[in-house]
Amino acid sequence: MQEPEITPDILLSAYVSGIFPMAETRDDPEIFWVDPRRRGIFPLDGFHLSRSLRRRIRSDAFKISTDRAFGAVVAACADRDETWISKPIEHLYGQLHTADHAHSLEVWEGPHLVGGVYGVTIGAAFFGESMFSRRTDASKMALAYLVDRLRQGGFKLFDAQFLTPHLKSLGAIEVDRTDYLGRLKRAVGASACFDRPPIPAPYELLQRMSQTS
Repeated sequence: MQEPEITPDILLSAYVSGIFPMAETRDDPEIFWVDPRRRGIFPLDGFHLSRSLRRRIRSDAFKISTDRAFGAVVAACADRDETWISKPIEHLYGQLHTADHAHSLEVWEGPHLVGGVYGVTIGAAFFGESMFSRRTDASKMALAYLVDRLRQGGFKLFDAQFLTPHLKSLGAIEVDRTDYLGRLKRAVGASACFDRPPIPAPYELLQRMSQTS
C-alpha cells in the first residue's frame, strides 16, 4: 500500500505531537518520523555569548534580516555531503513558509548570504531545523539574533531537536521526552509573533543578552 502524501497540515500536526521529519539523503523520496527520547532545547534566557562572538557582533561587519531569503537558507543548509533535507522536505518547508509557519533569519556580508537558520513556528514554539555558515561565527551570530527575536516576540520554547557539543557550548540543554512534551503543550497553546520585533542594533543585542546570559 502506498504511503499517504505528507501535507503541510500533517507536518504541523506532527510537530504538535512532538515528532519531526527527516530523510536519509538529499535524493531520497522517502520521509521518516523522528521522536527522540531526549530532546535538545535552548532556554531563551540562557544563550551563551563567547568573547569572540561578542567581538564579531560588535564589529557590525554583517547585516541581519528575516524571511528575506528563506528558500536560499534552506538550500544552503541542504548543500552539504550528508543531509537529511531531501527535496520533498525542502518543498514542504517552502509551503509552510508561504503559510507563515516557517521562517528564516539571514546573515549577510554585503550582498552575500553567509549564514542563516530556519525553523517552524506554532503558537509560542519555535522548532529549529537547520543552520549554515560560510564565514567564521556566522551561524552562531544567526542563533544569537534568533534567540533575541524569540524572546522579544513572546516565544516559550526553542526546540533544537538534538543536543550537539556545538549547541551545548552556546547554552542548549537536553530534557527527556516527558519534560519536552509538557513544555511543548504549554508553548503551542500560547501566542507569539516572529515578525513583530525589529532587528536590534549590535549594541542593543549585546546589552539584552548580557542581562539574560
